[in-house]
Amino acid sequence: MKLNDKQTAAAIIAVGMAFMGMAIRNGIVTFKDRDRTVAVKGLCEREVKADKVTWSLTYKEIGNDPSAMYDLLEQKNRKVVAFLKSAGIKDDEISINPAEIADRQADNYGNEIMNYRYKAKSVITVTSNNIDQVRQLMRRQAELMKQGIAIVSEEYSNNVTYEFTGLNRIKPEMVQEATKNARATAQKFADDSGSKLGDIRSAQQGQFSIENRDNNTPYIKRIRVVNTMEYALD
Repeated sequence: MKLNDKQTAAAIIAVGMAFMGMAIRNGIVTFKDRDRTVAVKGLCEREVKADKVTWSLTYKEIGNDPSAMYDLLEQKNRKVVAFLKSAGIKDDEISINPAEIADRQADNYGNEIMNYRYKAKSVITVTSNNIDQVRQLMRRQAELMKQGIAIVSEEYSNNVTYEFTGLNRIKPEMVQEATKNARATAQKFADDSGSKLGDIRSAQQGQFSIENRDNNTPYIKRIRVVNTMEYALD
């Protein structure tokens, strides 16, 4: 072999090794020279709007007369329900949890002097598929404040959650798209390496993940799936 031919061959090998190294680092392509196969990953991502919302309206009271506190919570419950219905929320979308009343003195291990012995909490939950309607209603919470009802957030839970329940409807299309993308990656690798893409040797479907697109739009969900395919190279 002439010197120029050796230099050309060495350059081709170097470029090929660089490409392979980059592909492996990116987790896209794994090439098995001995078996003449290539393993590739195909990604499919979609952004969808949530189709279910759960909104918990929590309000609290403190006092020394449990009976009077219970009556006050009942009055507020009626006002909140009337507020919700006036905005188009249906009866079957509203649930009222039993009022909770706790004796603060029973938990007072430090003998702290308390002006109010009891604390009470009431929670009304709205569960709806009408995301826009509920979001518009949430912006009107100040109307409840004017009626003496302060909606509070629970320390260890979100007062509103959004879900997407239609995953099974779009699963087949997403799997097909991820598989198509994997094949396109494998085909490009075959073309770049001077090989012919053969049959599928193995296929593995990844788990679907559903996450909020970002913190500001939790009602927009990002769905993701990654398929791993192994092809023969001829």
